[in-house]
Amino acid sequence: MIKHLRPAIVVIALFTLITGFIFPIGFTLAANALLPFQAGGSLIPRDGKIIGSALIGQNFSSDKYFWGRPSALMGTDPKDASKQIGTPYDAGESGASNLGPTSKALIDRVSADIAKAGNKPVPGDMLTTSASGLDPDISPQTALRQVARVAKARGLPDSEMTNLVKAHTEAATFGFIGAARVNVLELNLALDAQKPAAKLAEGAAR
Repeated sequence: MIKHLRPAIVVIALFTLITGFIFPIGFTLAANALLPFQAGGSLIPRDGKIIGSALIGQNFSSDKYFWGRPSALMGTDPKDASKQIGTPYDAGESGASNLGPTSKALIDRVSADIAKAGNKPVPGDMLTTSASGLDPDISPQTALRQVARVAKARGLPDSEMTNLVKAHTEAATFGFIGAARVNVLELNLALDAQKPAAKLAEGAAR
């Protein structure tokens, strides 16, 4: 029996070493060497401080900034542990609302967002939440729908805001994976760099 157990134990130990230590450490070292920005969490610095990640959205609410798509994340009310409150873009959790099309809460929220956006056809990602609640990107159409509001709040011409959105629009990966998109945090950083109106922290509710 020992004769049969010995090779089994050796194989288990060998594959544990390879898959549990060598592969993870090797891939981590390779990633840090070849793609240090991505391997480090795609963190974005400003004035020597990390202000966010290109992979996680933030809850911008000021008219001076472009807003991300809605986030349905909920968390415990710090004032009452028995209640749940909205915690949009809370990086400590992830998920969707799971509300059905007949949900009154969903209908009320979408109706309010449509009224806020105007009565014209509204881009889908301006109304719908992502599956994670952390989506950092919006479609170019959603960004362009916000140009008039941001331009007015900043005292800048619409054409200048439109050009900024176009300059920060990324095409689909390799031309066919995904869709064109605009990273909201990077767009707002470029907006502040163009004409600072307030500190970024004042426009994003963290």
